[in-house]
Amino acid sequence: MFISRQTDLEFLASRYEQPGGQLIILYGRRRVGKTETLREFCKDKEHVFYSCTESTDEQQLKAFSQRMLARNATASRYLAQFSDWEQAFRSLLDLSGTSRRLLVIDEFPYMVRNNPSIPSILQNLWDAELKDSNVMVVLCGSSLSFFEKEILAEKNPLFGRATGVLRMDPMEFRDAAAFFPRYSALDKILAYSILGGIPHYLKQFDDRSSLAENIRKNILQKGCVLYNEVEFLMHQELRETAVYNTIVVAIAMGNTKLNDLHNKTQIDKSKLSAYLKNLIELGLIQREFPVSDGVKEHANVQRGLYVITDHYFRFWYAFVFPNLSELESGDVEGVYDDWIAPGLDEHASRVFEEVCRSYLRVRNRQKTLPFRFSRIGRWWDRDGEIDIVAMEKDRKRVLVGECKFRKQPFDRTELDRFLHSTGAADLGQKTFYFLFSRSGFTDEVLRKAQELKAELLTPDDLTF
Repeated sequence: MFISRQTDLEFLASRYEQPGGQLIILYGRRRVGKTETLREFCKDKEHVFYSCTESTDEQQLKAFSQRMLARNATASRYLAQFSDWEQAFRSLLDLSGTSRRLLVIDEFPYMVRNNPSIPSILQNLWDAELKDSNVMVVLCGSSLSFFEKEILAEKNPLFGRATGVLRMDPMEFRDAAAFFPRYSALDKILAYSILGGIPHYLKQFDDRSSLAENIRKNILQKGCVLYNEVEFLMHQELRETAVYNTIVVAIAMGNTKLNDLHNKTQIDKSKLSAYLKNLIELGLIQREFPVSDGVKEHANVQRGLYVITDHYFRFWYAFVFPNLSELESGDVEGVYDDWIAPGLDEHASRVFEEVCRSYLRVRNRQKTLPFRFSRIGRWWDRDGEIDIVAMEKDRKRVLVGECKFRKQPFDRTELDRFLHSTGAADLGQKTFYFLFSRSGFTDEVLRKAQELKAELLTPDDLTF
């Protein structure tokens, strides 16, 4: 069953309905759901869907020819294979059918790897014939650096030819939660904190079983899909995986500043910056700044925090990687009882903040907040930290939020500490308060919230 990706499908459908040729670039990290989304888009349309393989150029051309000729009854009578790539791509114009001619090339980087002239061939054909024809070509792939540094770069022949560019990101919480209709709101948040917004990961859990059972069976059990997923992706995408493991583990342990990472890993700072950049390009980590920072602060290499953005990688490095020896010997119960059960709430607390910010982004789009914010994120300085700060463009009004993922209700001491931080920060002329709590609020907080006109929310409110 295909779940969500409605915005992405609407984007593709809008381009399909546009007159003239359409050249779409669609890319995103592995497992994010690109292929499934494209197949869903193509389902009710005449199309050719070609998945590139890691093969020689000759084998690639032969396989592509077979796919194209299967839809070209006339040419298939006298051709078994196109003589070159120009002829193969031009055959798109001769496909049978009465609707728009739709071609999807999945994992396009594999095609280019053994024939770097392919972008030039496509560019010449696009400029001469395809751009004014009733065709739609979608080039898709998982190599973020290939598309951003090559295809979309000014030096590439296809630069400026794309009529649409879509980077597909992991699902936000609301869409990911749809994979688990039987779970409570709290369990949906916990599942998201473990698996993140990657559809391939979300599909591994069965909401007819408890979270604990899913973790044991579908993460910790040797041979299951998720057990080796992180190692597989790291080996596939990166060299020197031992070095990258050292860096990610250091970040997972709380070493989020460049100097702290350098001291922990003892990697030369210039090399360390290059490794971090590669992890950012893979979508596994990001450099986070206080939401109020501007361009000047972002340019400071010493500023900002490196955080793991992929929830499953963060979970795996926190709980699986340190216990691989025990898991290899089959001690699933011991690892779950000693590591995961006591540590899962702390792990999920950071993700809960993201879920709350995602909720506010939805409200912002729906225009149901006191004002439309232009920026949202965390804020911190030497004296304090605020979980959520959302700012109006001119910064006259600001929304601040505190997120508590504890088994006890949000109490007055925590509220006073939060109010002190927001007052000291002096972020805007008018402040609106939002309080998020896993376990509700004490009577004192409820009374004070009325004075502040604060909005109070629990997990049940976040899964609308």
